[in-house]
Amino acid sequence: MEILNSSDWRSKAKSHSERVLPWVEEFRFRRARGQVNPVVDFLFTYYSFRPGQLTRWSPGIGFSLEGVDSKTQLGKFWKRDQDLALLDLSLMKGKQKRTAFWICELMKTISSRPAVYKCYGLHEWAMVYRLPTSELRHSQFPLRLSPEKINNFLDQQRIGCSHYDAVRFFSPLARPKNISNPTFSSRMAHEQSGCLHTNMDLYKWAYKMSPWIPTEIISDAFLLAAKIRELDMRASPYDLTSLGCEPVRIETIEGRNEYQRIQRIFSDEAEPIREKLLEAVERVISHIN
Repeated sequence: MEILNSSDWRSKAKSHSERVLPWVEEFRFRRARGQVNPVVDFLFTYYSFRPGQLTRWSPGIGFSLEGVDSKTQLGKFWKRDQDLALLDLSLMKGKQKRTAFWICELMKTISSRPAVYKCYGLHEWAMVYRLPTSELRHSQFPLRLSPEKINNFLDQQRIGCSHYDAVRFFSPLARPKNISNPTFSSRMAHEQSGCLHTNMDLYKWAYKMSPWIPTEIISDAFLLAAKIRELDMRASPYDLTSLGCEPVRIETIEGRNEYQRIQRIFSDEAEPIREKLLEAVERVISHIN
């Protein structure tokens, strides 16, 4: 058990807060005023990790904190041992233990599979395909193209989305157009490291292991997800220039090339986070076995 003195762990906690707190405060500011930003809000509405949880720091298992006073909010999984505070693995629930093994298998599977970069962000187009304007998820923002042009463009495409949580939001008429049919139970067989949503979801799998893994992994994954989400929506058929998002026009050859170029960059950035997450989860598993 490594002991972190008060100045060390407080410095780490402060650094974590400085990374994520601006995002949390902006989200809370918008929400209090009824403002909507579908690019950034996604990080707090689609993902279930609450803003307060995101700002809370943990070193993960294997560490004790020195000099924790009564005012320090550590969370319910901590216990005191003399003048130290440490995580109590006996409080880890069975569901989270099972999730640890599943995440470990998923990370290994994704890393062993070749990346694919030919989806060109068509999943967002499939979510609006032949839907009435009133049923669009982000109907408060205009479309870049007319519904007719969007439908005609998609009719000419080969949709190859490998991510279940994207495909499940396809419009009913778009789902049969996908060359594969990823389901909740078959996602292990489909996910791959070139997929934007697979790499955004590193954040989800990381926070599901909170507080048992270092919070730095969660914040790394969160900040990567924020960058990926911006590309995700820039390549969508929505006009989000009012939010400062210039479109990546995947309906053109130039736009598809740009999308693929940035997609590869994000895939490279995701790999070390995936490796750190796998290592951290394997450490958790070694303590619960």
